[in-house]
Amino acid sequence: MAFFRSKDSQLGHLLRTLPQTGTLTWIGVRPARLTPLQSLDSVEAVTDQGLAGDHFNGKPGSKRQITLIQAEHIAAVASMLHSPQIDPGLLRRNLVVRGINLLALKDQQFWVGEVLLQTTGLCHPCSRMETNLGPGGYNAMRGHGGLTAQILQGGHLHVGDVVRINL
Repeated sequence: MAFFRSKDSQLGHLLRTLPQTGTLTWIGVRPARLTPLQSLDSVEAVTDQGLAGDHFNGKPGSKRQITLIQAEHIAAVASMLHSPQIDPGLLRRNLVVRGINLLALKDQQFWVGEVLLQTTGLCHPCSRMETNLGPGGYNAMRGHGGLTAQILQGGHLHVGDVVRINL
């Protein structure tokens, strides 16, 4: 299988071809465990730690220093729950992006504004989705939970920042 994913293979080339860019549309941090996310216009991303003011900040080496979800997937989840919209804060993700396929960033390094991230895995839903979104919330989120990432190069994130693959 590694042969087909090598950088020189056709599939390897396709996996690195992502000319589209996205936009950061929402930022949220949780100051303490089990507290609601606070929506922010900007936040500092600290290299190998997390977001300033988020309770996950300060855990060097963690594979879940920051979480991202696609705005288009939030709309899909809302549709499955027969709801006109969902407050992004209920989904417990730090960043909402629009206009780029987050799954295409799996196993990739990518920029959000001046911050360099490395995807570390999929962000699967937890049982709190049932509480936050109502009956069926967990299942509606399956396959739409977004990504987890590490912060390779910190800096400030701002709503409106461009999201792009690191070439």
